[in-house]
Formats: sequence, C-alpha cells, structure tokens
Amino acid sequence: MVAAIRITSKGGQEIERRLARFVAANEDIDPLLSGFGLYLESSTIERFEFERAPDGSRWKPSIRAKTEGGKTLYKSPGGLRDSITHLVHSRSVEVGTNKIYAGVHQHGATIRAKNGGYLAFRLPGGLGFRKVKEVEIPARPFLGLSGEDETELLALTEDYEREALGGAA
Repeated sequence: MVAAIRITSKGGQEIERRLARFVAANEDIDPLLSGFGLYLESSTIERFEFERAPDGSRWKPSIRAKTEGGKTLYKSPGGLRDSITHLVHSRSVEVGTNKIYAGVHQHGATIRAKNGGYLAFRLPGGLGFRKVKEVEIPARPFLGLSGEDETELLALTEDYEREALGGAA
C-alpha cells in the first residue's frame, strides 16, 4: 500500500515559470531539484523539533508527550521524523516518508474498534485501562511549504539561474 500527499504552493508560480524557462533552454534542472529536496527535507525534519505545522500553528500535544515527556510525533529514532527523505524525478521532487501511518498524522483520523467492540488503552502511571469505541487523532501536518520555504526555494532558483544561464535572471 502506498500513501501519497500532493502539496502545491500558492506562491510557487514564479518558481514554476523559471523552471519552465530552464526546461525550454534544455537545462538539466536535477541539481536544482536536488537542492529543493535537501532543503525541504531539512525544513520538514525541523518541524518535529518545534512541533509546528508548515503554517506555523502548534501541533496539539500527544498524550504520550504530555505524560512521559518528549516530543509529539517523535518517540524514538527510526520513526516518522527520521524517515523523511526526498526523490528527484525528471521534472519534479517529492519530499515525504514511506511510513504507512504518515497520512493519519498529516490529516488526522478517527480510529474505531473492529466489529463494534472497544479499543483498550493502558492509562499512564499504572492507573489501569480505559475502553472506548473510537479515538480521534488530530491532524498534525508536517509536510508542506511554509512562507519561509517558498522564499528559500525562490532564492535557490535565482542562484541556480545565475549559474546556469550566466546571470540572465
């Protein structure tokens, strides 16, 4: 099973216009797209540190982070944060994860017990268990472009344009 999320930028028209110009000039834009991917990978990972969505809003803290300490969406190495990567294609770059549960955290979800039963959870501090019919997982967006990301991508594009087209920006 593959999960995919497509995000486009409202301010990306200028970047798209310039990329189209590079392609029309038969320029190899893979180095630029690789730069985009590395930057966006880093920016996305940084969101886990500050527990913020691309729009700057704070994530709702998880129960685990509140009771045990630590960060929301980050329990141990090798999880969601550490799986963020990028892939460069001929005319695009993808930034994301291969974790099947990523979409639940990006968009939120309602988890229901199978066959009308109950979900059982151990309460923190040895207080026993709690049974519920469903659990609401709030959206905690980590993928996407912030305003700062858009500014940086445009700066990377301008730098590339100066180098690739000999300063004809």
